[in-house]
Amino acid sequence: MKLSKIVIASCLVLTGFGASAQKAARDAKMDAYINKLMAKMTIDEKIGQLNLPSIGFDVTGPILSQGVEGKIEKGMVGGVFNTYTPNAVRKLQELAIKKTRLKIPLLFGYDVIHGHRTIFPIPLGLSASWDMPLIQKTARAAADEATADGLNWVFSPMVDIARDPRWGRVAEGGGEDTWLGSQIAIAMVKGYQGEKNDLRREDAVLACVKHFALYGAAEAGRDYNTVDMSMRKMTETYLPAYKAAVDAGVATVMSSFNEINGVPAAANHWLLTDLLRNQWGFNGMVATDYTAIMELKNHGMGDDAQVAKLALVAGNDMDMVSDLFIGELKKLVQAKKLDVKYIDLACRRVLESKYKLGLFDDPYRNISEDRAKNNIMNAEKLALAKEAAEKSMVLLKNDNSTLPLKSGQKIAFVGPMVKNQRDLIGNWSGAGDWKKAVSFWDALQAQYPSNKFTYAKGANILDDQALIDKLNPHDAQIVLDSKSPADLIKEAVNNAKDADVVVAMLGEAFGMSGEAASRSDIGLPVNQQNLLKALRETGKPIVLVLMNGRPLTLQWEHDNTAAILETWFPGTKAGDAIADVLFGKYNPSGKLTMTFPRSVGQVPIYYNAKSTGRPVSDQKYTSKYLDIPNTPLYPFGHGLSYTTFGYSDVKLSKTSIRNGERLQASVTLSNTGKYDGEETVQLYIRDMVGSVTRPLKELKGFQKIYLKAGESKTVTFNVSTDDLKFYDINMKYTTEPGDFKLFIGSSSADVKEADFKLL
Repeated sequence: MKLSKIVIASCLVLTGFGASAQKAARDAKMDAYINKLMAKMTIDEKIGQLNLPSIGFDVTGPILSQGVEGKIEKGMVGGVFNTYTPNAVRKLQELAIKKTRLKIPLLFGYDVIHGHRTIFPIPLGLSASWDMPLIQKTARAAADEATADGLNWVFSPMVDIARDPRWGRVAEGGGEDTWLGSQIAIAMVKGYQGEKNDLRREDAVLACVKHFALYGAAEAGRDYNTVDMSMRKMTETYLPAYKAAVDAGVATVMSSFNEINGVPAAANHWLLTDLLRNQWGFNGMVATDYTAIMELKNHGMGDDAQVAKLALVAGNDMDMVSDLFIGELKKLVQAKKLDVKYIDLACRRVLESKYKLGLFDDPYRNISEDRAKNNIMNAEKLALAKEAAEKSMVLLKNDNSTLPLKSGQKIAFVGPMVKNQRDLIGNWSGAGDWKKAVSFWDALQAQYPSNKFTYAKGANILDDQALIDKLNPHDAQIVLDSKSPADLIKEAVNNAKDADVVVAMLGEAFGMSGEAASRSDIGLPVNQQNLLKALRETGKPIVLVLMNGRPLTLQWEHDNTAAILETWFPGTKAGDAIADVLFGKYNPSGKLTMTFPRSVGQVPIYYNAKSTGRPVSDQKYTSKYLDIPNTPLYPFGHGLSYTTFGYSDVKLSKTSIRNGERLQASVTLSNTGKYDGEETVQLYIRDMVGSVTRPLKELKGFQKIYLKAGESKTVTFNVSTDDLKFYDINMKYTTEPGDFKLFIGSSSADVKEADFKLL
């Protein structure tokens, strides 16, 4: 027995040594290849590798790069973005391979955010599934489609922690929690690059974690705005998700628009070099965000030459669209104002990315019409899109078991989303074709051909022409109905009078969230609120089905409807998934990853806040609002089911532990309702006393448990002292002895608790 253990241990050591030796050999081979190539390169050719222009359909800004094909022929381009399809990619790659002196291949990047051609729910919706294997599968499927379409680099995942729903880009991320956001970051990187980061696989792409860093904390929730926070908050809350992506092997990083400690990220040497590279050990490529170097001038960082130098020396390797690297760097070197070593280092990182993809061996990697035909929007990916949409939906309210609906009921379907296709795939849907999205009405008619269903539009998505005009001009514009708002409402009310139940499908137009889509009022549009109020007067029970890209303020809706189902923007298979959830073919299991406020005045609001010296109480001089409770409308982790779940008291295997030890915390979970269902059991911890103040709760784990009606199961969590670590008063990541509370439950606000000590 002892001999066997020794042999096994020896094998493990040798295996680890072998893997390490193989990596070293690969790195040495890559270094030799790139050294030889760079020795042949002129300074112009090196700078050319740092240039990332846009060619093709562009939705990220007003500037389209000019003369890109000519620049490619002159060796002045290292990669392009917004170009895809095998034919288009091959055309540009052939220019680089056949026309340039050194035949260095191009990178092809694109904003593949929640699917490429097959569109999955927006990332905020996907995060509500709390299903890491599922999230990884969607990224894997997106990478497969993207590579089949000629791409090899995706600008995803976005892991910005976001606590202000006014910021439209909350739709692109995983919500407000640091720990959960880190798990999602890892899943996405593995999905895009493969479990072992083998970038030479035909279905692997370079992932790009963004926006580095702190972009989710833009002041006032206004996109592109400044960010200012303490080093402690930065370290504890906002940086860990990026670090998780780096530790997972993410190949590239995108620097953000905002400033940090008074220096914009794209010019921030501390951020991109001291922290990212020297402390975290990242050795991949950094690209700026769209025209970020040019925008340094607006920040007041200098003229063209000054900002180009700042950005390069800070640690950026590729300049997205600005063209300032190719316009200024050579002149700076010639004037002895810039050491050429910075150009060499950035060029090397770009070339290494291409080498790791295998582009020097095969610059036309994956460019195949047959592969595109077979891999894009195939049956497997469409099935995954439906599964992801179902699992992302969150049942916010369900009084008197109004849901699920019954096919024999007389149901009035009302609202601008009932027959909608355009908005189903949401913002940042890239190459997705909204015309291929399944509308709810089409899915309903297909599933229930003999029904008692009626339809009335009831309202436009928006009546506010000024707001409509502000939506992205590249997007399909909202076409106002020929009927007046009053006539639309009247028609809907008449439709509802004979129904057993009214289903109102309302929400945001897809352009109302995402980039450049900040909102100061995050309620439903006024015309939709008017429709809902008129329907309420009929006395019929109302089911509110929402499509939106952010938490909304829904206090009136909560008080005046029987049920609310949050579907986000569900993607290509939206209609099928919503129909299955509404009629009970799928029992909703999603849980919120971002708090829904009662009022925009509560923002920012998040579950793991800290206590004040005067916590809320009945006393006047405590921290509270005069007009509303402090509590959110729907807390982090909230999500109902068509069944009900019961939790026993928490049992601990021990009530005290020492450093390096573990304890087990368990509850008995029971399905006490009539339907089979899945529950996400959540574990939170609170450090009661510390050298610095600690949050009221911190998520430290979860388990998704499926139970049949009447079934029970013991759910056990292993809690180690690593789960108790934090940054102490000296910013040392450590534990401190003392009292702790442990919480297990169905949301951050609905938990059972137990006490233990760290000795």
